[in-house]
Amino acid sequence: MESYADLVAAEDLLLFVNAAITSTGQREFRSRAEEQRMSLDFLHAYVLGNYRELYAATLALDINHHNAARIVRGLLETASEATPAQRRAEGPLIARRLALLPPQRVYRLFRELRRAGVNNRRTRAIMRDWLAARPDPALDAVKYRSGVKAAARHAHLRLDGELGHFLFEPHTRRAGFTTPLFDAWRRAHYSHSALYELPYTVAEGFAAAHGIDRAAFLERIAPRLTRLERLRLRESAQDHRVDAVAGDLAALPLTRLASYVLALPLDDRARRREELTAALRTAALRAAGPRAGSWGRVAAVLDDSFSTLGSGQKRRRPLAVALGCHFLLEALAGEWIPLWLSGRADALLTYPYGPTPLGARVLDALEHRPDRLVIVSDGFDNAPPGLDGEVLRVWRARLDPEGRTSVVHLNPVYEAEDFDVRRLAREVPTVGVRDAEDLPALVELAQFTEGRTRAADLWAHMDARVRGFLLASEPKGRAAVERESARRLRGTSSRGCHRYAATAAWSTVDRGSGAPEANRALEGGAER
Repeated sequence: MESYADLVAAEDLLLFVNAAITSTGQREFRSRAEEQRMSLDFLHAYVLGNYRELYAATLALDINHHNAARIVRGLLETASEATPAQRRAEGPLIARRLALLPPQRVYRLFRELRRAGVNNRRTRAIMRDWLAARPDPALDAVKYRSGVKAAARHAHLRLDGELGHFLFEPHTRRAGFTTPLFDAWRRAHYSHSALYELPYTVAEGFAAAHGIDRAAFLERIAPRLTRLERLRLRESAQDHRVDAVAGDLAALPLTRLASYVLALPLDDRARRREELTAALRTAALRAAGPRAGSWGRVAAVLDDSFSTLGSGQKRRRPLAVALGCHFLLEALAGEWIPLWLSGRADALLTYPYGPTPLGARVLDALEHRPDRLVIVSDGFDNAPPGLDGEVLRVWRARLDPEGRTSVVHLNPVYEAEDFDVRRLAREVPTVGVRDAEDLPALVELAQFTEGRTRAADLWAHMDARVRGFLLASEPKGRAAVERESARRLRGTSSRGCHRYAATAAWSTVDRGSGAPEANRALEGGAER
């Protein structure tokens, strides 16, 4: 028998997960950035203060980078409030998540910790181990110079060789550096040719200082561009008639590629239809993996109303998610039935326009009797208002009480006033979505928001996600973790099992995995 506290904890966790997936504290179509930040700040403080173990466990889920960094910062800032067992459990999760974050995001986090005065042994050890694990310290020192300097100062690092000289006294080495990147940076102050040995973001500043022609610069720096830099510069390079920047669109992440496609004028999309469609389908098949073609008859209601324009900070993001879901569901389905709110049949030429007649399109989708119905929308049905909820309620209560058609609502927009994503109906599970690639995992998570599953099932799901998250980086501990997790769960009371199931799986990971020095510092040094 589940207690009321277990049910409340499950609801609070799902509320926080939806926010951590969708919200970045930026302006949305219907809410200001200040409202988004205030709502998100409250949820972080609430969940950290009441469910610290579950707060840390959300690092293993498909949350966005902004909230992953916020969670790591919250755990490190409140280290003195954690028990030794909690600190031991958090260490590998923090190390694994930091390894997955973009380096610029991690260096920004380190600067925030420095400004906040968080400088305990645990924090210094985590910073030291993350920096030691970087594949190319010289590249980081050149590309993220201020971030590396701040982290080295804050973690009290002893920098050997030329790294310390480059970071803190680069202009005193008149004889030059033996590290090629360091010496290229030194020579780029007076030599045009040297700047083409540097990363693009660093070389661009030198090119502007030297007054180098933009077309000539792009032509020569092209071999050093990253995949995403090629995407950002693709249109600019075409304007300058530079062909060397063009890259392989199909290699890009699905949602990023969808955003690029939607930023193109409609005429360009029509002209490049074959290229763009092939790239989107290749990216979708890669995201679908072994599940491709296994979902049976799938219908989708996809929102392309005017509200999918997003905001100045998240331009067309909701529409990009819907477009990515269109191609991913096409790859997952055995039979595919796409229904855009505007009535358009050509997904490649979609754009934000018109009202949100969700109810009418849901009716159209249910007429096809699909095995799965996926709705991708912000949930603001306004033509007429509330029809979608009534349609789904009657469908589930009267026409399909056995649940032959699985209905899931994916919402890419966080509703700050409600501290959650907007729901269509109580009978339909709703979960937040930020990247279309996460759709299969989110559909699995959505079942817990419907209210028909037990809290213990949610804890078991979290336990499995955490174990998989950690074992992906440390395969040696797989058998030990599974055996110890099973032993703890068998020997724990029902109430304890529900609340701390996720902790059992990852508190037993070998303390040498993830962040060796960090784990040695976990049991002590929680002082600010």
